Amino acid sequence: MTNYVIADENIAANPRSGAIKLHSAAGFAGMRAAGRLAADILDALVPHVLPGVETQELDRIVYDMTIAGGAVPATMHYRGYTHSSCISINHVVCHGIPGAKTLKEGDIVNIDVTPLLDGWHGDSSRMYLVGDVPIKARRLVEVTHECLMLGIEQAKPGNRLGDVGNAIQKHAEKHRYGVVRDFCGHGVGRVFHDSPEVVHVGRPGTGPELRPGMIFTIEPMINIGRADVKLLDDGWTAVTRDRSLSAQFEHSIGITEDGCEIFSLSSRGLHKPPYS
Repeated sequence: MTNYVIADENIAANPRSGAIKLHSAAGFAGMRAAGRLAADILDALVPHVLPGVETQELDRIVYDMTIAGGAVPATMHYRGYTHSSCISINHVVCHGIPGAKTLKEGDIVNIDVTPLLDGWHGDSSRMYLVGDVPIKARRLVEVTHECLMLGIEQAKPGNRLGDVGNAIQKHAEKHRYGVVRDFCGHGVGRVFHDSPEVVHVGRPGTGPELRPGMIFTIEPMINIGRADVKLLDDGWTAVTRDRSLSAQFEHSIGITEDGCEIFSLSSRGLHKPPYS
């Protein structure tokens, strides 16, 4: 049986209890500000994602913008992680570590940021195309964004998390893509990774019921090939086992009385590439 609790918005270190927190208007306001900063950071990266640019340079921009926005990068020092973002290229599914690696013409790149603003985690990621990208890779990116938005369409009171996962799974598998099961979306707010787990596959009418006040991420990882992934020796970087391309988009959302609010939408309309 799923447990729901009213979140105490005044507790900065609101613990993860296993119950699903239902947030007030104050929680939505906090997430709205944090999500807006995350979107602004991802917007600002657009002109910098170019062939020859080192991923650590992109990470430096994320850090500088996060601090300038009055926040701190939630990923920095999280379980030993030492960077302000995760940057995942081509067959890297998620949690790619920024470094001296340079972007190359034709790469597809996911950049994942989480500014922690006034105690609220604005978690979001977006895909970028580096130069002239082959149509097969561009199509994967396009379909992955469609999967995210179809999942979000199902995020409304009375539906269940299985409805969200099923919408994503059906659309991805219609295009013969694999949906990663090893990583999922999650509750978010005062806690970086909270209940519930938001799996991107599922059966309609199953899973926890969506209720007003719930806040969580939807972040499908879609592979051109099989869904299987493996973790590299660094303990963070997850890659496709068959070395096929992978793409991901992520939004933080909150369930309202009649639907949902997307906290991390771009105010400049830079929702998916190409960003013109």
